Amino acid sequence: MRVRKAVIPAAGWGTRFLPATKAQPKEMLPIVDKPAIQYIIEEAVTSGIEDIIFITGRNKKALEDHFDRSMELEVFLQEKGRQDLAEVIKNISNLADINYVRQKEARGLGHAVLCARKFIGSEPFAVLLPDDIIASQIPCLRQMMTVYNNTGGSVIAVKEVAENDVNKFGIIKGESVGKDLFRIRDLVEKPSLAEAPSRMAVIGRYIVPAGVFDLLEKVKPGSGGEIQFTDALRELCRLEPMYGYRFEGTRFDVGDKMGFLKANVRFALGSTEFGDIFRTFLEQELTTEKTS
Repeated sequence: MRVRKAVIPAAGWGTRFLPATKAQPKEMLPIVDKPAIQYIIEEAVTSGIEDIIFITGRNKKALEDHFDRSMELEVFLQEKGRQDLAEVIKNISNLADINYVRQKEARGLGHAVLCARKFIGSEPFAVLLPDDIIASQIPCLRQMMTVYNNTGGSVIAVKEVAENDVNKFGIIKGESVGKDLFRIRDLVEKPSLAEAPSRMAVIGRYIVPAGVFDLLEKVKPGSGGEIQFTDALRELCRLEPMYGYRFEGTRFDVGDKMGFLKANVRFALGSTEFGDIFRTFLEQELTTEKTS
C-alpha cells in the first residue's frame, strides 16, 4: 500500500530556545527566510505525501496560521505590485491537506504518534520529527519510500555517528543486507559506548505500518509517564521486517542552537539570491577574527 499520510509531532515547548520561543513555536523559527517547519512539510510533499497531521500543544496557533490562506496579505502584496510574493504566500496554503490534533498532555513521542490513530486508519504512514532538517538532492523521505516499496518492511532513517555521540541517539542493532541498508533486530535508546550495538543512529524519519498503534497502546509509561516510540519499534522489529536506511544528505538538528546556526549558514550559502554575497561576508568576518 502506498504511503500517503504523514504525522509531524510538534507539541514541545522549545525550552532550548527561550526566550525566543516564549510566544512562538520553535518550529516557526526561521531558517533564512522560511520557518523550520516549512522545510519538513516541503520534504513530505515532494516525497508524495498528500495528507499531513500535526500533533500540537498549547501556543501552537502560529503553525495553523502559517499554513492557512491569508487573503488580506495576498491582496496587500498585489496592490504593492508584488505578485511574486503573493503567489509564494498563496502556495504555502496549497502545499498539502493539513490537519491538527491537540496532545493534551506531554506524554512522550509515542503518545504523540498515538494521537494520530483515527486520522491514519489502517494505512502505513510516515513520521517526520521537525527538529531534523535534512538537506539532500533527493528528499530523504522519498529515498525511504523507495526502500519501503522494494522491501515492504518498516523503514527508519539512520546515520553513522562518532563514538562520543552514540549516547545521544537511539542506536540500531542489525546486519547489512545491501548498500546503505540494514535489517534491524533491536534498538537501544541512548546507550553508553560500551553498550552500543553499532554507531548507526536513528534520525527523525520513519515509515511504519498502522499496526504500530496497537503496540503503542501496550507500551508501559516510563520516566515522567512518557510513552516511548522506541519501545513500540523494538517490539515491531521482532514481529516483522524493519530496515535502517543510511540516507544521502546532511542532517541538521535545528532543535539545538548550534545545529540551528549551521542550518542557517548552509541554506544561506545555497541561496541563488545572496549566497555569493553571504560567502564573501563570512570570509571577511573570519579574516577579521583571525587578525583581531
